[in-house]
Order: sequence, then C-alpha cells, then structure tokens
Amino acid sequence: MDRKKKLLVVSHAPSPNTLTLRNAVAQGAGHEDIENVEVTVLAPFDAGPDDVLACDAIILGTTENLGYMSGALKDFFDRSYYPCLEKTQGLPFGYYIRAGHDGTGTQRAIESITTGLRWKAVQEPLICRGEYRDEFEEQCRELGMYVAASLDAGLF
Repeated sequence: MDRKKKLLVVSHAPSPNTLTLRNAVAQGAGHEDIENVEVTVLAPFDAGPDDVLACDAIILGTTENLGYMSGALKDFFDRSYYPCLEKTQGLPFGYYIRAGHDGTGTQRAIESITTGLRWKAVQEPLICRGEYRDEFEEQCRELGMYVAASLDAGLF
C-alpha cells in the first residue's frame, strides 16, 4: 500500500476563537472520506524545517498583528526558510488569516515569503475579517477539507 500523504497545519492560535479556527481546519482535513492523508497540527513555535521537509502540503494560519503576521509564524518562517529553500519548491500550500482589520499587510507578508520559497498556492487566501463570526469556522473547515481532499486525490 502507498504511504499516506502528509498534510501539515502550522497555525498560531493565541485565543479561544483562533483555536476554534485551527481545530476547524484540522477537522475538515480529517474528514472521514479522506482516506490517505495524515494530518499533523502544530503551533508555529513547535514546527520547524524537519516538519516542512516531511510534508506533502501545508496550511498556515495566523492572526493579523499590527498589520503583519503573528510573531510566532514569522519565527517559524525565520527558522525554516533557508533549510527548506531548495528542497520544498512547489510545495502546495494554503493559508488563513484572522484579521481584525483588513489583513492585506499580513497577506502581503505571507505571499512575499512563500514566493521566495517558491511554494504553490492551491487555494485563494482565506481572510476572516472584522468581528468574529461563526461562519469563519465553516470557511476554515472547508479550507482544510479542500487541501486534504485534493492531496488525497493526487491533484498535487
């Protein structure tokens, strides 16, 4: 039997709401119809280059902090960038931002780093803007399900 494909979720979740969003991504990715994908969920400080090198796709999650990604996700990128630079080109990825404002600075920062890594965006960025709404959970669940199901189907 072929090995299971590995989906890594690296998400900063400093509040109950952001933890709910991270759990929704993991729940979607672990949908019962997705059979050949193993999902690993890590906080940015717990994830590193070895985790990225071992995965087949990645979903990133962050809060918008002063118009930028969380310091925790930036630290993850700082530690992972050069060890992964030549070895993960084309890595399929998606991401979501929990933005109290508009999320554009955070989006720009993530896109700048992932462009440098030459990762391949497989889903439009999910930006959960403004006051927290329950619909964010379903959107995050769908993001996780889409990336995992596409990985399972061999689309990337």
